[in-house]
Amino acid sequence: MYKAFDLTGKVALVTGGNGGIGLGMAEALAQAGADLVIWGTNDAKNADAKKRLAGHGKRVATRKVDVSKEAEVIEGMKAAVAEMGRVDCVIANAGIGVRVSGFTEITAEQFHKVHAVNEDGVFFTLREAAKHMIERARRGDAGGSLVGVASLAGIEGAGRNQHYGATKGAVISMMRGIAVELARYGVRANTIAPGWIATDMTAGWQDNPTFTEKVISRVPMRRWGTPADFGGIAVYLASNASAYHSGDLFVIDGGYAVF
Repeated sequence: MYKAFDLTGKVALVTGGNGGIGLGMAEALAQAGADLVIWGTNDAKNADAKKRLAGHGKRVATRKVDVSKEAEVIEGMKAAVAEMGRVDCVIANAGIGVRVSGFTEITAEQFHKVHAVNEDGVFFTLREAAKHMIERARRGDAGGSLVGVASLAGIEGAGRNQHYGATKGAVISMMRGIAVELARYGVRANTIAPGWIATDMTAGWQDNPTFTEKVISRVPMRRWGTPADFGGIAVYLASNASAYHSGDLFVIDGGYAVF
């Protein structure tokens, strides 16, 4: 029996794991046997996620962490390692968007707000995770998986979303650099780029007939993606099945980018 996808004994940390794509990945990870650490900025959502994930019989820890705050990320990673004993996979998923009417209307405040979470937050999170994994490797316990969640906006021309797209393009480049540098420690780094996914972030478009006609109708699979659609890739990247897979970009979009 092929057992490489079994995550028993592994610990996965998911930022923004209390809802949307993050929770979809966390549920799959728990079902595959992983213990979980969930970071989010909403205490109520953290509590709900913990209750839901604990139903799979695995250890679940939650913590209120604003990934744009360096000190909170540093303390959060220390706490995760202290409580769980180790962290094997870190998925930097937390992200925000700020809707604007056009490129020339993007303010400096909006630009920096999005970058603080989507780029700085990924950097802080994965840097601290890398420190832990490198230290483990030097003790003879090499290995680990770092995952950055980007977006199609990082590789396509995203009109009226340049501030968001810039952060996601940065994540893609950052992950490639991490993959090259940390491979010597057995640490792999990959990126996930979601397409149009039905989450709170896209709630304003989901019931918009014009958007459905112009955009969702162009998705070859003819539907919105769901958080559950990211369970498989999360388990793969956290598992030993991906032990030699690093520096890649996984586009999960129902075929939208190639149509």
